[in-house]
Amino acid sequence: MRTLSALVILLGALPALAADTLVFGAAISITGKTAKEGEYTRDGYQFAIDRINQMGGIRVGGKTYQVALKYYDDETKPERTAQLFEKLINEDKVNLLLGPYGSSPTGTAAPIAERYRIPMVEANGAAESIFSKGYKYSFMIISPARMYLRGIIDAVRAIDPSAKTVAVLGENESFSKEVAVGAAEYARGKGMNVVYDELYPTNAQDVSALLTAIKGKRPDLILGSGHLQDSLLTVKQSRDLGVSPKAMGFSVGPSTPEFRANLGKSADYIFGGTQWTEALEYEGDDPWKTPKAFSEAFRATHPNYDTTPYQVAESAAAVIAYQRAIEKAGSIEPTKVRDALAAVDMMTYFGRIKFDARGVNVYKPMAVEQYQPDGKKYTVWPREVAEKPPVYPMPPWDKR
Repeated sequence: MRTLSALVILLGALPALAADTLVFGAAISITGKTAKEGEYTRDGYQFAIDRINQMGGIRVGGKTYQVALKYYDDETKPERTAQLFEKLINEDKVNLLLGPYGSSPTGTAAPIAERYRIPMVEANGAAESIFSKGYKYSFMIISPARMYLRGIIDAVRAIDPSAKTVAVLGENESFSKEVAVGAAEYARGKGMNVVYDELYPTNAQDVSALLTAIKGKRPDLILGSGHLQDSLLTVKQSRDLGVSPKAMGFSVGPSTPEFRANLGKSADYIFGGTQWTEALEYEGDDPWKTPKAFSEAFRATHPNYDTTPYQVAESAAAVIAYQRAIEKAGSIEPTKVRDALAAVDMMTYFGRIKFDARGVNVYKPMAVEQYQPDGKKYTVWPREVAEKPPVYPMPPWDKR
């Protein structure tokens, strides 16, 4: 087991901080199952922080603060997240908290933020169960999990009203269960027949038995609720087993560059729910104003990214929401910042941010992306912002 001191060396210690530096603390999955998504989260946080500092910092009354990020690797382990949030608060004395990646880690962080009365703005834990416990110090800027796959259902039904059957499979953890339940309920509400609805264990390495059962049901649409590694596994085993619905879509995976990099041409035709794309038409009151400008600025700073994953955009937006709240509060005192967050109502490149009484953003819709046979990924839904129409149906694996 790595010692904590070794972990700090691995991640890099912060340089000596001036007294007028505001420190955000976070535990993020840099290793483990959601390491890639955690990398996006970290890069989004840091990108926004760097931009704020370039613009002079955060103004609080007559004083200006530079901003810094202190984070540790939670190894995609919720229990580790809890330990590290305690350390950030009690040992590192961070001023404010940013969320981890994923609903399970966020669910362990939220009660800690509540206990110490330090606000946490989180951009990567979409399970509404986190916000059903009466917490006052946690805020979620993204769409809830139950909405992740609705756009895919809408897109398929708009193209093909005859598509009537859907199979849902998902990971047995809080976010994915809420995605699966939400998708099944929404599909039924649209007149579809849910012919299969099952969960597989977290960190599953084989879902072939589920896919074999789905194959026998011959669904028009297969929906997967999980994370990047789950979607990669499901597509690879669907291809190997010849599971060929008219359409296939996932909650997490297709929006990332790694999806295409790992699957090659097998990524074609597959839909992905996404919190954000640069094709959306928002005009914000923030340093970038528009989704396209944000994406271009991020990729100029990070040329290793071919596209800008939505996890980057939402994580940066969490920092921007904090900036607005701190400046409105005229204080970095946690309870005053918390009250200002509760009153935030702002338009950003990411969309509108306004929290309900639970701390959930009430104005954040989802979109749908698709990798198409030209090798590029396009926003295909909602129709009014689509870069290209969806390609449908998905050809059988043996006909490509």
